[in-house]
Amino acid sequence: MKKLTLVRHAKSDWGTDFLKDIDRPLNERGYRDAYLMSEWYKKNKTLPQLILSSSATRALSTALIFSRTFDKELSITINSKLYESTVANAKSIIAELDATVTHVMLFGHNPFITGLSNELSSELYFDNIPTCGLVEFEFSCNKWNEFNSNPIKQLFHQFPKQF
Repeated sequence: MKKLTLVRHAKSDWGTDFLKDIDRPLNERGYRDAYLMSEWYKKNKTLPQLILSSSATRALSTALIFSRTFDKELSITINSKLYESTVANAKSIIAELDATVTHVMLFGHNPFITGLSNELSSELYFDNIPTCGLVEFEFSCNKWNEFNSNPIKQLFHQFPKQF
């Protein structure tokens, strides 16, 4: 069995004109939501073995907040291909993960986070997974390169506005 938790990065700050998109930081609400959601996850769910993040500042900052909140020695892998990724590209990155890892938390961006969630789930369709939204899936497979061709179960979804 494999478990994949998709996390859309927390709300970012659009207030600095000279920054490139990839360098945009979190805003105040983004920091608040990242701490809120990571605390909720730590209290209610099984922690991942690996954190996989886009190289964008806002995604990596969100991932680091979750990692610190979990207070557990976690490996964080930064993959620059997750920035401006497509669903197909994200699926190929997931398929290449080490088979010894059973639970991955992936931090990324829309539209691929919402698109991937909708492609994996026959249970729910989301028009838009909000910033710092979480959706978790379980796959009946032993290797990540088999994750998309095996039964998929959406375990839960949780969004900051639900609090």
